[in-house]
Amino acid sequence: MTTTIPRNDRNQFETTDWLLFGAIGVIWGSSFLFIAIGLEAFHPGLITWARVALGAAALALSPASRTRIDPADRPRLLALSVVWVAIPFTLFPLAETRINSAVAGLLNGATPIFAGLVGAAFFSRTPRGPQRLGLAVGFLGVALVSFGSAGGGPSATVGVVMVLAATLCYGIATNLAGSLQHRYGSVAVMSKMLALGTLWTAPYGIHGLGSSRWELGPALAVVALGVVGTGIAFVFMATLVGRVGGPRASFTTYVIPVTSLALGVIFLGDRVTFLAVCGVAVVIAGALLAGRREA
Repeated sequence: MTTTIPRNDRNQFETTDWLLFGAIGVIWGSSFLFIAIGLEAFHPGLITWARVALGAAALALSPASRTRIDPADRPRLLALSVVWVAIPFTLFPLAETRINSAVAGLLNGATPIFAGLVGAAFFSRTPRGPQRLGLAVGFLGVALVSFGSAGGGPSATVGVVMVLAATLCYGIATNLAGSLQHRYGSVAVMSKMLALGTLWTAPYGIHGLGSSRWELGPALAVVALGVVGTGIAFVFMATLVGRVGGPRASFTTYVIPVTSLALGVIFLGDRVTFLAVCGVAVVIAGALLAGRREA
């Protein structure tokens, strides 16, 4: 059995924590662009199914994925496959048929709010000291980026609600994942979670086959979304959750709006205002506060 040596998850971030933190934010920030490209040819349900299946296949190549999960922990693993994979991964492509990728990435910055609320309500994990301030500062930065990017077009109410529902699921999942990752290692947990998620998303994916067409560019985007944006990124995130705790790990979503906004400017021609640039600076400040030692 592969295990991760527990450390005090209220300590200041170490170099490894910051590397994981940045990589997750950049990869998941890029995922919104990959979804938008995939939607040019594929049905939202097919994108979700392919993403989850490719992520599961990538992790299945690792010997650590064959670690056995104790029967007592399987209900939690099953719950994670629903709230961390099946529901949010289905909602994001659907939302991006109504709002653009930059807006979806910006709204995803609400994840730490939900993670903190869920952690406080059900896991006795209330953010304190610098982390509480970092939560507020980071959310302010997300708001500034969002308001500063509003000139790109109005967001459909349904799409916004879908993204917020997905981020609520992420907030729940980050609080559930820590103990399993400590016990079995990130690859074992994520590979089994994604395998289960492949089953749950298969019906909608099969339904989407008839509404999809083959194009190389969108296909490559979905492959990147699955292998890197799902398989590899989920291992990184589970590792970070195990090292610093779910609420603080969720602060990595403050990097996602920065990435999604930058990619929107470069590849989609989105306009960036001075207010959005200020928001990016505030987002980074919130992340730095999140990484400090808790009182």
